[in-house]
Amino acid sequence: MRRQSGALASWRTALRLARRETRRARGRSALVAVMIMLPVAALSFAAVTYDMFRLTPAERVERTLGQADLKLTRMFRDPPGQSELSAALPPGSRSLPVGQGATAWKTVNGVGEIETHWLDLTDPLTDGMVALRRGRVPTGETELAATEPALLRLGTTVGGTVTVADGSRRYTVVGVVEIPANLREAVVLPSAAMPHPASTWLVDTPGPVTLEQVDQLQSGPRPFQATSRALTLDPPPSLREPTRVNADTISAGTLVAGLGALEVVLLAGPAFAIGARRRSRELGLVAANGGNPAHLRRIVLADGVVLGLAGAAAGVALGVTLAVLGRPLVEEHLAHVRAGGHRFHPVALLAVAGLAVLTAMAAALIPAHTAARRSVVAALTGRRGATRSRRRWVVTGVAVTLAGAGLTAYAVPRVSTNLILAGLVLIQVGLVFCTPGVVGQVARVGRHLPPALRIALRDASRNRAAAAPAISAVMAAVAGTVCLGVYVASNDARQAASIVPALPEGTVSVTHDGGSAAPVPLRRITALATTLLSTSTVVEVRGLACPAGTGSPDSCGVTVERPERQTCPYLGGASPDDQRRARNDPRCDTRLPKISGRYLGVLVDDGTALPLLTGAQGEDLAKATATLRAGGVVVTDPLDVADGTVTVQTLLPLGPQGKGKGRGTPRTALPAYVLTTGLDVPRTILSPAATARVGLDVRQRGFVVSPREVPDIARADAFAAAVQEVSLGLRVEVQRPPQDSSNSLLLVMAVAAGLVTLGAAGIATGLTAADSRPDLSTLAAVGASPRIRRVLSLSQAGVIAGLGSLFGLAAGLGSVLAVLAAINQGYARSWPVQDPYPIVVPWSVLGVLVVVPLVAMLGAGLLARSRLPVERRAG
Repeated sequence: MRRQSGALASWRTALRLARRETRRARGRSALVAVMIMLPVAALSFAAVTYDMFRLTPAERVERTLGQADLKLTRMFRDPPGQSELSAALPPGSRSLPVGQGATAWKTVNGVGEIETHWLDLTDPLTDGMVALRRGRVPTGETELAATEPALLRLGTTVGGTVTVADGSRRYTVVGVVEIPANLREAVVLPSAAMPHPASTWLVDTPGPVTLEQVDQLQSGPRPFQATSRALTLDPPPSLREPTRVNADTISAGTLVAGLGALEVVLLAGPAFAIGARRRSRELGLVAANGGNPAHLRRIVLADGVVLGLAGAAAGVALGVTLAVLGRPLVEEHLAHVRAGGHRFHPVALLAVAGLAVLTAMAAALIPAHTAARRSVVAALTGRRGATRSRRRWVVTGVAVTLAGAGLTAYAVPRVSTNLILAGLVLIQVGLVFCTPGVVGQVARVGRHLPPALRIALRDASRNRAAAAPAISAVMAAVAGTVCLGVYVASNDARQAASIVPALPEGTVSVTHDGGSAAPVPLRRITALATTLLSTSTVVEVRGLACPAGTGSPDSCGVTVERPERQTCPYLGGASPDDQRRARNDPRCDTRLPKISGRYLGVLVDDGTALPLLTGAQGEDLAKATATLRAGGVVVTDPLDVADGTVTVQTLLPLGPQGKGKGRGTPRTALPAYVLTTGLDVPRTILSPAATARVGLDVRQRGFVVSPREVPDIARADAFAAAVQEVSLGLRVEVQRPPQDSSNSLLLVMAVAAGLVTLGAAGIATGLTAADSRPDLSTLAAVGASPRIRRVLSLSQAGVIAGLGSLFGLAAGLGSVLAVLAAINQGYARSWPVQDPYPIVVPWSVLGVLVVVPLVAMLGAGLLARSRLPVERRAG
């Protein structure tokens, strides 16, 4: 009991000393606290931003249903009559038609499509779906409201007028609105102005809509898709998804948390090491007056507690402040949606703060043990640290690094998160052990360098107890940035790979909206493209049409039937053995790309439009063209072809009115060629002769234009306006590259990690510079000019930041490669198979080798003092 009370009294004394030292050495304490604060601020910012953009069920319902109790959508094209709709709803219900689509408008530069909503904003059922910013809501059939981006493109404001592309309707802008679910261009018109019968309704019912009522609406010969407000907010047990543990999420979270904690330890470690060195005389006095090693350890650990609490509090406050102040920027430029509200995720913030204090104490452990073992005489006389690294530490570091690499290599194929984390931690710890030895080896080449850099290398070698922790701190910060940078780039490449453009990038498509539109002469479009898009490469695109008298032109088509021996014999719900066989069977690759742009479907061509449609090149293009001119078919899926032929079935209308597709003609075998170059988009192109063999006609679908460069929005709108003058039924679309698909939160975290890296590099080199002030004072005493001292500070910063960046790049690349490999292993074992993460290392990641040392040197040069006091050495 007496021993426990003595330990508590010792801790109280240590905490008082730490608090007093914090006030006395405010500059150094501030740097230590900032070193801890930086990662805490980044994590707090990410946690608060995530919580603000994670919508609650009530917020999601308000943005999709407004204040309605039910949302109905007809699942087929034919809209119901009012009597059928009323019969389907509970008695006493009130319905409001709504709609959403794209409308071509005359813009400031020509013609362009803008997302259009038909909503009666005067009805309380729509409250929450659209927010009025200025003016008033539209009420008449000739009034509209628009978002700010839409008004900029339309070239008007409140009180102005806008016109649809064909000039048939003109509207007056009466208000500026904002759609919380979409902050991009949008136009809102009253429901009464809807140009087609409604297929979606918001419904106000006398009471909550039950599960039985939803089942009735979604069943039957003419069903609706129903969304109930009551069931969404409080789903019954049968609709609640079971809580499933996502192994990938937990694995990624474990790795991120573990590596993050290690990096905080490495970041804060040099701060406490240098702080303990600066307090060596005070600690020596404590030891000389009867203090035992336990007392000295507690004094240094108390620094970790006090500064950890200060850094955690400041980091949480800074992160929350930045998240709140930066919320509008994230909403408008990254997420393009409004956040749900100001929420601060207190559990996550407490966890981050607690982790910061624990890691600060962990970072102070090694300096505490080092200070406790230091000689009292060396501490009182102010002697510097070791000038040589013991060989056993270097050997231990190499052994630990190799062991970590081996453990990681063993764990990745087995997707063992704990073993992977242990391996990655061992690699970074091993590099830390190797750092003093590397510093000593680098210093040996200093004899061939200029004086300032030679002195800097020699100083780093002689004072490895200060230089090595600073290098480790820079390594930790750079490793985190490299990990996130490579992951973001790889994630973006993975998502981009799943999106296939319908046409080669930059191609402009001009297509008919209706199947019965009159053909447009090719020369008319060629003349407009030459004038407005600086090109003359225009080809006509043709598609399939029904034979005369059998129905509307677009109610016929063909389907390609895959040979039975090339069809996957396993089902998605098969046994684990079947799933394993399916994963290794190329016939069972169920991954379908997302097609961006206008997909033109089955086309007819003699080879003229083939290059612009597919992007095929060289001998592949020549063989495909020869196949079409010989009366064959060109496809992109090799599994559709057997023995050089493809089997197609013609689809004709069901009845004399041409409604639906279903009556099939006998199958026809046609010679086929599989494209091996160009776009990896599902494509079937019939030759005119093959089209005649399957019993169908040919009609004009539009044109494809290949400009010299991708036209901007202004030129595209001007071209669309000119095309509208030729034919009102023509629609223009530019095949643009896919937008950046990386997760907004990941991007924010990557930027924050970059800032943390620069800040950590600057602080670590600053702490080292503060520790080397006695050397600078000695130089000043022997007559060194301020320029020499400034260059020496620059060189010291460059050595520390350069070595830390090099180590961090190696550690970061190794860590992220292991993490991505483990995730890909998990994906490869799943069914259906998921696209793996490619390994993408952006140039910005490699740029840290240059940027971080330059920033550290610049900061050291700006902060280096020209005049320094001559410090008195004790002893």
